[in-house]
Amino acid sequence: MTRIGILGAGAIGTSVGADLTEAGFDVALVDQWPAHVEALKRDGARVVMPDLDLVVPVKALHLCELASERPTFDVVFLAAKSYDTAWLASLIAPYLASDGVFVGLQNGMNEETIIQIVGPERTVASVVELSAEIYRPGYCQRDTTRAGTWFGVGELDGASTSRIEEVAFLLRHSAKVTVTDNVLGAKWTKLVANSMTMGPFSLFGLKNWDAAALPGITEISVAIGRETAAVGTALGYRLEPIFGLTAEEFSGAGDEILIKAMRTLLEHVGEESTTATVQDARKGRRTEIDHITGAVVRKGRDAGVPTPVNDAVLEIGQEISMGRRQMDPANLDLLKGRL
Repeated sequence: MTRIGILGAGAIGTSVGADLTEAGFDVALVDQWPAHVEALKRDGARVVMPDLDLVVPVKALHLCELASERPTFDVVFLAAKSYDTAWLASLIAPYLASDGVFVGLQNGMNEETIIQIVGPERTVASVVELSAEIYRPGYCQRDTTRAGTWFGVGELDGASTSRIEEVAFLLRHSAKVTVTDNVLGAKWTKLVANSMTMGPFSLFGLKNWDAAALPGITEISVAIGRETAAVGTALGYRLEPIFGLTAEEFSGAGDEILIKAMRTLLEHVGEESTTATVQDARKGRRTEIDHITGAVVRKGRDAGVPTPVNDAVLEIGQEISMGRRQMDPANLDLLKGRL
């Protein structure tokens, strides 16, 4: 895997792309934000971490430059919003080697979409815990250090393969990495944690820890986690230790595991971080609420599992995503009222 494509040079893509470039790999960052690509071309990528201010020259491409550059990638890391998965996977598919690997470094359960485009034989799944933000071209504020960042990777069928070890080797230049034989279960476990945080926190416009301190929000988050875990169980997913936790650390009764997952997520991202849905709403962009909370609601309906708390969060979150309501801590009372 000597030729690496980072498709989506947002906060996660820029962070990973800069780390791999600094490590000496042949990396191209491809993105749809023209000003950001131009800043990367001109000044390189600047990624400011709690323990490192990294500035590294990078190769950056506008989407339109793919046709003239005609690259062939051995591995593509897709680091884009879930709602951009289908069209970006279709765009990059002709540039992925016939024996190449496509890895979604994303929140949500997007593998069903990916395999329809690049094929199951070229798809590898991952679970991501990297907190970062981009608000201006070329500059990424990364909240988690390399040692404090965690990725899980695995084959869809749980097999142990040389290419999984190679993907893990690459990503270890940016994070701690776990190779798992239950990667889809790990992804659903991350969705449980995200539904407990990204879902409700997206309503308030606060930093994560400030949102977590709101009165009654812990009880609501636990209720959300119960619903999401029940949907996953109905779909056949098995909860998996994530964030680098051991099986012993992740053990306990149902609510204990849910709270452990949520608290570990918050501890990893740091006191100054805001969840991605809040970042997007601040930028006036569409949020991923439909692919986090919305995924739980849709899959719950398919599995016949009721999800009333996720339903209420989704309803208010969609109003914010479509610009009909503002993020505000007062939305907690609105949420409680709808529950």
